[in-house]
Amino acid sequence: MEPIVVVVGLGVLAVLIAIVVTVMVSRQQGESPNRPVTSRSPALDPRRHSLRKRLGRTRAELGGRLTELLGREQRDTTFWEDLEEALIAADVGFSTSATVVEDVRRSSPPDGEAARVRLEDGLVRMLDGHTRSLNLVSKPAVVLVVGVNGTGKTTSIAKIAHLLAGEEKRVMLAAADTFRAAADEQLRTWANRAGADITSGEDGADPASVVFDAYANAVDGGYDVLIADTAGRLHSKANLMSELEKVARVLRREAGTIDEVLLVLDGTTGQNALNQARSFTKAVGVTGLVMTKLDGTAKGGIAISVERELGIPVKFIGVGEAMEDLIPFEPREFVEALLEP
Repeated sequence: MEPIVVVVGLGVLAVLIAIVVTVMVSRQQGESPNRPVTSRSPALDPRRHSLRKRLGRTRAELGGRLTELLGREQRDTTFWEDLEEALIAADVGFSTSATVVEDVRRSSPPDGEAARVRLEDGLVRMLDGHTRSLNLVSKPAVVLVVGVNGTGKTTSIAKIAHLLAGEEKRVMLAAADTFRAAADEQLRTWANRAGADITSGEDGADPASVVFDAYANAVDGGYDVLIADTAGRLHSKANLMSELEKVARVLRREAGTIDEVLLVLDGTTGQNALNQARSFTKAVGVTGLVMTKLDGTAKGGIAISVERELGIPVKFIGVGEAMEDLIPFEPREFVEALLEP
């Protein structure tokens, strides 16, 4: 019987060895550096595709016009003039358009696609050198949000709070828009959706007193960020701008500094956004821009124009109504979404 046992045992051992070898070979093949690696093409990246879709109106106008222009065989004086006009029509701005087109012309691109690439690179370089992230150094960090009526300021605040909550930051909102009917209720609704708390005052209360209380509550509660909403106001109204200056003074006095002053601009207003930005910067020292409603305009180039003219970085762009539709501004991603067909 012993020889039979030995034979059976050897057979079982051989099977086990074969199984082990098979598993090891399979793992080696799976980890082989020569195995094809599946990766997402940049053209299929969901976020990039989504931005291209959201900026569809500008891209249809500008990208479509560029496709026609860059398909021309001759790149003569008329070609370069038409290219500049196409950028201006998308609100990229006279100065910015003239500068970038001249740079592309001097580079003597061999064909239309090379001209497009150099145009993209030129616009992206114009947007280089800025910090896009929020400056949230203090504890609590103080963010003052300003803008004219109807820009989407309150909803932008909620969306920023939502982004910060996703980073596990505790956020307090100050409802310092005490004059607009239902402003407090609107902000409170958004605060609940964003996972933030809120400090508000009575209707008609002094906005400066509301931010004073809100800052004290943020300190006592150990919050990471205080975001102060303010009433929308025309930048040309001196008394309203003076009131806004008072709010900023109170915050700076209590907190020692305001970490960010964000100006919310409606992307559909075009070049008028420049005048708004200048006035608010003079009054309260704007440090960053939030461009909203870019999904609803054919003039999305205004984001490039305002930053280029004023040297104030665009930090967020709004491309829809959902909570996730306020996204960090990425120059390369944005420019490609505007210019590519």
